[in-house]
Amino acid sequence: MIVVVLVCVVLLAVGAVCALVRAEKGPSVLDRTVALDVLVATMIAGLGVYAAWHRRVDVVPVLVVLSLVGFVGSVAIARFAAVEPEGEGRVRSRDEIAADAAAALGAASAWDDDSGDADEDDRPDTEHFGGGAEGEVR
Repeated sequence: MIVVVLVCVVLLAVGAVCALVRAEKGPSVLDRTVALDVLVATMIAGLGVYAAWHRRVDVVPVLVVLSLVGFVGSVAIARFAAVEPEGEGRVRSRDEIAADAAAALGAASAWDDDSGDADEDDRPDTEHFGGGAEGEVR
């Protein structure tokens, strides 16, 4: 069993060094976040090897806490580092919705004015352009 433990410790040490190098060199915040997450996972695995070698079960709560800290930290950094496209995630006003509807109707009427060889199936649906249903009671 000592050979298995030594192989695990060596592989975990190599993984930790690689993660530290990536955290140092990483060009972006997300690269560094992934590297530190790998480092936390390596620590968890190292504690697991220690607990298995010494047959200690009192290390399990520490493993659970470390995994929760790693997960919450990664999610928090990913949430704040994410860049949303312009206009994404905000509520549009009635004027903006009406302007988009008018633009859609204008595009549909411009399609009708073309004398191209388009058949009926290629035309945009002018009845359902994103507004409410006709006769809808509010």
